[in-house]
Amino acid sequence: MARPRRQAVRAGTRQTRRPRGRHRPAAALIPAIHPRGTNVGGLLRYLFGPGKAEEHVNPHLIAAWSGPSQLPSLEPPTHASGRHDIRALARLLEQPVRAGRNPPQKFVWHTSVRNHITDRILTDSQWAHIAAEIVAAVGIAPHGDPDAVRWVAVRHADDHIHIVATLVRQDGETVWAWNERLKAQTAARDLEQRYGLYQVGPVDHTSHRRPTAAEQNKSHRQGRPEIPRDKLRREVRAAAAAATDENDFVNRLKAAGVLVRLRHSTINPAEITGYAVGLPDHHTSTGNTVWYGGGRLAPDLTLPQLRRRWDSGSGAVPRGGRQRTPPPGVQRRASAFRRATTAADKGGRHLMAERDVNEEDIAYLAESASDVLASTARAFEGRKGGPLSDASEILDGAAREPNQRRPGRRIHPAADQLRVMSRLISAVGRLTGEDDTAAALQLVLRISMIADNLARLREAKGRLHQARAARQAAERLRETAANASTNPVEVRSAITPAHVVPGRSQPKGRIA
Repeated sequence: MARPRRQAVRAGTRQTRRPRGRHRPAAALIPAIHPRGTNVGGLLRYLFGPGKAEEHVNPHLIAAWSGPSQLPSLEPPTHASGRHDIRALARLLEQPVRAGRNPPQKFVWHTSVRNHITDRILTDSQWAHIAAEIVAAVGIAPHGDPDAVRWVAVRHADDHIHIVATLVRQDGETVWAWNERLKAQTAARDLEQRYGLYQVGPVDHTSHRRPTAAEQNKSHRQGRPEIPRDKLRREVRAAAAAATDENDFVNRLKAAGVLVRLRHSTINPAEITGYAVGLPDHHTSTGNTVWYGGGRLAPDLTLPQLRRRWDSGSGAVPRGGRQRTPPPGVQRRASAFRRATTAADKGGRHLMAERDVNEEDIAYLAESASDVLASTARAFEGRKGGPLSDASEILDGAAREPNQRRPGRRIHPAADQLRVMSRLISAVGRLTGEDDTAAALQLVLRISMIADNLARLREAKGRLHQARAARQAAERLRETAANASTNPVEVRSAITPAHVVPGRSQPKGRIA
């Protein structure tokens, strides 16, 4: 088990005063389940201590396995120095483990649950109910089971709690808590509705994997401007958006300075079943390259998912088998962006049509818009990225299909054309003049219209994670376009109040 302080810091403990600004994650009642360990006393000592930066205020028990009537007797006493004596509580939690039959080596289960910055401050009794529902949902302490594991919930801030349990039941049997993350998140969605809290939405497996605390700390120590996982995801997305097939994809990654390792089938060595990428200067402690498979970067960046994209017939390899060439007359960068703007406008207007739009159209238009935005961001900002690249990353999350679902083969013409324009924009390179920039900004505004309508459609399906991401991407795109334009008034006037997305409390502009 990691040192107790480091483990609890990963739980996100902050000061009682709620922080303001964008650094607070937009999530409500998200249970963060931490690695299992062996030192329950050390963890309790940290939770009842002052914290890393004196951020723990009035640490106390709010719930326990024995019920609310026993809380006063379980509460760690406070010495004259102000420190809590957690030894008795730790012994009680460890008793079933010591008496158990073949207990697990790592028996300490720890999770933290935090609510959203906009939520009201919950009472101790409300947090106690939430804690009891979480441990019941994951299966370690079902309701009404007197022989369940022993657990406690500690509160030392207004906006979150910590739950600590030992994974041996009081009848001596070990609890393994399979799939506890998904179960805890499902319970949290119900609790959000019950308490009227900020609703995150159901788990849909569309978000990409975030850098771990170890990755963030290592990048900080090495003075890296960007975490390798994030940099590689951006490079892979840009290559996938511009590539026409698998070989082109690999060649583009290598040209960008990314190391590529292909995985071959153990049954048929000639068959490629996956890939991994790495950076030349990112190594393990033994000097080996740190590799990331496509699935470790994002759900839609696995090789099977990329092959589906390239083989879908949308702009890369038509059914006749020949690669489609760029439309005649597209010679200049500005022309490429104007053609892409026309396709994006058609796609955005189609998404506004309530009766004609279907799931396949939504899937392919969203994915194609994400591709063309990734290529535009690269042309606008280069490899170092910027606000447009950030907006592209957000829209990419809103465009993914849940559980890597593969829509049918029907491709909307606008999505087909956007795929072609994505590759053409990648081919024409960086922007060089005002005409290029103006045309690119108009495309950015058109994609913001697609993002607005995608948000409405995602929300109608209950996919709240992606609806919020799409709205955030749309706002970022409009803000970036206004800031990047040499004439911000002209850019803002391109958006009129006529375009109002149903279900929004505030109107968003329609691009003239």
